[in-house]
Amino acid sequence: MQTRQIGNLKVSAIGFGCMGFSHGYGPGPDENEAVDLMRKAFELGCTFFDTAEGYGAGANERLVGRALAPIRDKVVIATKFFIAGPISAAELGKQIRRRLDASLDRLGTDHVELYYQHRVPDSIPVEDVASVMGELIAEGKILGGGQSQATAQQIRRAHAVTPLTAIQSEYSIMERMFEKDVIPACEELGIGFVPFSPLASGFLSGKVTANGSYIGDDVRWVITRFDKDNIRANQPLLDLLAAFAKEKGATPAQISLAWMLHKKDFIVPIPGMRRLERIVENLGAADVQLTEQEYARIESELAKIETHGNRTDEDIAKLRKMQ
Repeated sequence: MQTRQIGNLKVSAIGFGCMGFSHGYGPGPDENEAVDLMRKAFELGCTFFDTAEGYGAGANERLVGRALAPIRDKVVIATKFFIAGPISAAELGKQIRRRLDASLDRLGTDHVELYYQHRVPDSIPVEDVASVMGELIAEGKILGGGQSQATAQQIRRAHAVTPLTAIQSEYSIMERMFEKDVIPACEELGIGFVPFSPLASGFLSGKVTANGSYIGDDVRWVITRFDKDNIRANQPLLDLLAAFAKEKGATPAQISLAWMLHKKDFIVPIPGMRRLERIVENLGAADVQLTEQEYARIESELAKIETHGNRTDEDIAKLRKMQ
């Protein structure tokens, strides 16, 4: 497995988004199987594992902590906190510290390598958060801080107070809105960019059909790219990926991840993986090397294709009302 640098952290070129073990995609494997899968991913070279306090109301952090306990000194753990605000600067500091301490307790560790603000509301000055992050870094409770779904302006303002390690936001061949200003800002400032949903919630695997159905808390109920009409309308994109996959002896998912890895060397995707074959496939994407000519051809073909549907926090909020 290749490694990459995000801020001050060295991580595997492809990380592991652990959310789906506890929440967001319907019933998953049992806890023992999930633990085994995370440890298998480590054996295959993955050293970067992502969770959050909000995934399964803390259950995901406990699961990740259990899985990584025997290899704690060999992995990078990222977790996240969410505070909606508005809130005073003094209370904000107390809240972040309480939330971090609770996360550390669930993870069974005395520090995390990366601590993100899980969405960046306008009601809380990013400078106030960055100041607390700087204190936590100085105390050794975190090694770096980050933001999720931040704007370029929010990134610059926070980074001026305490240098950011990484930005975690949605990014894939189907969702490229951050290419305009956020990814360039990360490149300019030396900040890592960590895409969640790099396979568009599994859409780019090529295995989604218009006849699919979802159960439980599966977010694909409400992500509009999974509407039956949009699945059909997005077939040209899937055909493109399938054609390149055949040419490279890879899978559509691997081509999607290889495209992303080729784009910038500070981009580290964190696909969710709940089966061993998906872990092997996705981590194997790091070995799929695109030439400059192949990358240019993909970009040229993508420019001709319109994507249909997206993923928004507003749509996902609807899922809670459906449960």
